[in-house]
Amino acid sequence: MMPSHRLCGRAVLAAFAAAMLLAGPLSAARAKTYGFATLPPGTLNYTTASAIAKVIEQKAGLNVLVQPTAGDNVIIPMVGRGEAAIGITNILEVARAREGGHEPNLRLIGKIHALRTAFFVRKDSAMKTIADMKGKRVTMGFSAMPTISTLMRAMLATGGLTGKDIVPVMVPNVVRSADDFVSGSADMFFFAFGAPKVREVDATMGGIRALAIDESGMLAARKVTPYGYLTSVSPGPVFIGVDHPMKVYSFDNLLITNADAPADLIYKVIDTLVKNKADVVAVQPVLREFSAASMYVNYGMPYHRGALKYFKEHHLTPQALP
Repeated sequence: MMPSHRLCGRAVLAAFAAAMLLAGPLSAARAKTYGFATLPPGTLNYTTASAIAKVIEQKAGLNVLVQPTAGDNVIIPMVGRGEAAIGITNILEVARAREGGHEPNLRLIGKIHALRTAFFVRKDSAMKTIADMKGKRVTMGFSAMPTISTLMRAMLATGGLTGKDIVPVMVPNVVRSADDFVSGSADMFFFAFGAPKVREVDATMGGIRALAIDESGMLAARKVTPYGYLTSVSPGPVFIGVDHPMKVYSFDNLLITNADAPADLIYKVIDTLVKNKADVVAVQPVLREFSAASMYVNYGMPYHRGALKYFKEHHLTPQALP
């Protein structure tokens, strides 16, 4: 007969092996890491991606790795090739990337919020409106974020200006735009409200101010791009540089994925964000306006099947462009 201590040891080993076999599929699923491509630290989208990734990990049990990149022209190909399961970018970038049949595997998950942007100047600057930028040193180029140039041209158009009316200061991305403003190389910088970089510049420069946009100029702006629109903002923690109620230039920020991404993954991402909105907003306040209904917008571009399944089950229909 085998000694009792050996029998006990074998029983423990057998039980452990059985437990590992049962836990294997679940552990493997949890061990898989999903990349989340976003902009560099200091940008609004980096904070947003970090907030979303944190909630998905804590509430859905998925491993999500935030992957900062140089710009949207890196994010979109990464997602298109499946090198990152999720990406965050804006509608103009997606539209540009899909022109001419490019990025055929790119799919939309949905809108997460409006990107509210502005041209910022020193608080004591004599410039008050977009039109006042005539002859000033304006950051342009944005080689790592090509559609920012489109936005710049649209916003300049609201003040009756073109690239010929300003002195261009070439920069690769919005972070460099802000840095050049701080260094004195530019008279303004372009950024989205809510980004940590805007708060940093405000503190460094002793105060900044957002230039006002003339609503009557939006007709000219829409000739540059149809995706921009105006939204109302008021002074508050998110809207640094706003000292009175005003309209700011806005466009939609989206989550994107690849056609081959698992449907249940994308469904779970949406479901988790909707059910845990308060947790996301606690980290990124700009997501207060996020909702399942607002995600589904008719951009004339394909949505991922997992997103469409969620929208169908919750009886949601696509909204028209603003």
